[in-house]
Amino acid sequence: MTIRRIVHNDQVESVAGMATSRDFYGLLGFEEVMDMGWVVTMASPSNPTAQISFFTEERTAPVVPDLSVEVEDVDAVYAQVVASGAEVVREIRDEEWGVRRFFVRDPNGRVVNVLTHQR
Repeated sequence: MTIRRIVHNDQVESVAGMATSRDFYGLLGFEEVMDMGWVVTMASPSNPTAQISFFTEERTAPVVPDLSVEVEDVDAVYAQVVASGAEVVREIRDEEWGVRRFFVRDPNGRVVNVLTHQR
């Protein structure tokens, strides 16, 4: 299995909180690479897989995930997760912004968004 990137996700209270977070992480060298209004992702220009996202909400799932893991084959990972008996928080599905993803709860209670960008 190939892991393409891991992104820390932070839930913020408001759009103003998102802007404050964006400004702060900009001081550390991060640059905005995605803004969907309810989620903003920032990345290192020298290492684009080093990322952090800020969510005001999760538009298509029951919770904001704590972590996102982009994998090469999300369907294969989903099958392994289901076979393991881990708690699937949100079933696998295609999103309108071009990712296929599901949410699973890790053994420590954190919710992980597992995804593949569709090509």
